[in-house]
Parts: sequence; C-alpha cells; structure tokens
Amino acid sequence: MISRLFSFVGGDSGPWRVTTARACVGEDLPAVGRLQVVEGIADPVTQPFIWSLSGVTSNERYVERPEKTALVAKQQGLGRAEATHAALIPLRKTAAWWALTQDERRRIFEAKSRHIAIGLHYLPAIARKLHHCRDLGDAQPFDFLTWFEYAPGDTAAFESLLAALRESEEWTYVDREVDIRLVRE
Repeated sequence: MISRLFSFVGGDSGPWRVTTARACVGEDLPAVGRLQVVEGIADPVTQPFIWSLSGVTSNERYVERPEKTALVAKQQGLGRAEATHAALIPLRKTAAWWALTQDERRRIFEAKSRHIAIGLHYLPAIARKLHHCRDLGDAQPFDFLTWFEYAPGDTAAFESLLAALRESEEWTYVDREVDIRLVRE
C-alpha cells in the first residue's frame, strides 16, 4: 500500500540542506539546517528533530476534469535527478476562507485567482505535491504543505510562479506562510 501520510522533518539531518527560511506572513518556524521527507509520522526518539510538519496527499479538491487532464499531461514526477532544488511552503488560511462554501472557494481559487492556470504555465519544469494538514485535526499549525522540486536553471521561473500566486485574491486569505528553500546534497 502506498502511504498518503508524510512528515517534513526539520533538524540536523536529511538529504535536503536548507538554504533560506523566512516567514512571509505570520510566525516563522525555528531555524533548521536540514530537512528530510518521511512516510508516516516522524518518531522523535529514533529521528531527533526541531520541528515536524505532517500532511496527507488527497484528491484534488478544486479541479475540474479538463484542468485535471491538462495537469496530468504536463506534470512531471518528484525525485527527478536534475531537480536538485526544492521549496517547502507551509501555509494556513483564515477562518473567513474556511467559512466559504466549496463553490465559493473554487470561484476565488480559479475563476478569480487562476491558481491552476498559473501552475500549468510552469509545468513540467516545476513539480509539486500538495499535502493537506486540516485532515489530521486542529493541532496542525498549517492547513497545507506544498512541496516543489525544480532544476537550478528553473529558479527564476519558480520565483515568477510564487509571485503570481501571492498577488492573487486567494492569497488575501493566507494568515501564515513560511517559505523554506532547499538543495539536495
């Protein structure tokens, strides 16, 4: 069985070296030097860490069939040899966002903010996987953990992708966002 639960473990070990970490909105995370992605919940006894963020992969919640077809056709998988740069972007949305109905959130997500259309523009160079934290209960400090991987030559494109998303109406509902950049060693 393939695991859907993953933990992003910040500490002193792991294949990913943290190059920068900063809070974009709200509170920062404690500084760490390395990051490891593990299936399941990280065990602090066998794998000491400073922080661990967990999320589950799930179905796409705001995607319509033509969008999903386009995403599947262009998206590359994670773990490509040339994709030695990564970003972990945990974020939390406001209570006002969660008070909206599914169709109201979809309208902001795509009709107004063009989230999927923006992402499609940067595929296949930038691969990503979304992890849902709210599904694990109220104790989670973030709603989503987004993991991106890309080749060093695609860094400018990644910055452009983030700038476009952060300028959208959807981002007015973000009340905590941390941007962690990494290099695989």
